[in-house]
Amino acid sequence: MYHRKLALIILALVVALAIASVYIFSPFYEVRVRIFTTTSLYATGLLDYLADQFKKENPTVKLEYMAVGTGAALKYAEQGDACAVIVHAPSLEKQYLEKGVLEPGIIFAYNFFIIVGPKTDPAEISNLNNVIDAFKKIYSVGEASKTVFVSRGDNSGTHVKELDIWKRANLNPAGKSWYKEAAAGMEQTLVVANELQGYTLSDIGTYLKFKKQGRLPNLEILYANSTDLNIINIYSAYLVKKCLGEERKYAEFFIRFLENRQDIIGSFGLSEYGQSLFYPVKDKIQEVQALWVKLSAG
Repeated sequence: MYHRKLALIILALVVALAIASVYIFSPFYEVRVRIFTTTSLYATGLLDYLADQFKKENPTVKLEYMAVGTGAALKYAEQGDACAVIVHAPSLEKQYLEKGVLEPGIIFAYNFFIIVGPKTDPAEISNLNNVIDAFKKIYSVGEASKTVFVSRGDNSGTHVKELDIWKRANLNPAGKSWYKEAAAGMEQTLVVANELQGYTLSDIGTYLKFKKQGRLPNLEILYANSTDLNIINIYSAYLVKKCLGEERKYAEFFIRFLENRQDIIGSFGLSEYGQSLFYPVKDKIQEVQALWVKLSAG
């Protein structure tokens, strides 16, 4: 009787292991990795493209992106709703690193913010070479009721950068009739600026995408200066400490993928827009890291 029971137990274990192995190695088995990301990376299509390339090397992994502003992404991370975050607001990132929400991450790309506005350019910023001077002129013309400025107003990386520029200009437009807060993502903010024929601060990728789609007929790039470090836009990726198990393992794989596949990042946008939308950091990592430290200080 004892041997019979033992044989049945062994048989049950063998069957269980067989079923488990079929599940694990089945092509239908999938590890889902939740990543909260800034809207600019998602809206341009870069993240979907990176996910496709990553899946070729990791066919059982599905990256699930949730596109929100950087502030919201970091809050979701704190709540344990994300396994990784991709963000672009060093001063906010530093806060969540210090709180122990994030593990030390990587910088994997950068580009520059731009100011877009009406073709008539009532603030005459198109010939300037300093974004602080540009904001000062927009403020002055706004006070004269000749233009409006549309802010994202959503604690996103772009919004944080905009507020930092106003601060550096020693100006506070909050509450002014010409200062409009969209409380929305970059796409909707650009649409509002287009409708009002006003100015706004934007990442270059989202603007180029929607401009090409014909959705922003009233907006042009009026200020773009890659030598003005006040408008550098640095993208970082972090693992969330609360993330565990297989999801954590593959989230870490993806972050290393971003670090190692700089060729993909540097070439994205060339064929469609005639220019790269993001710069890889491979050859400038120390310089960009130093700028991140400076920006994180607020």
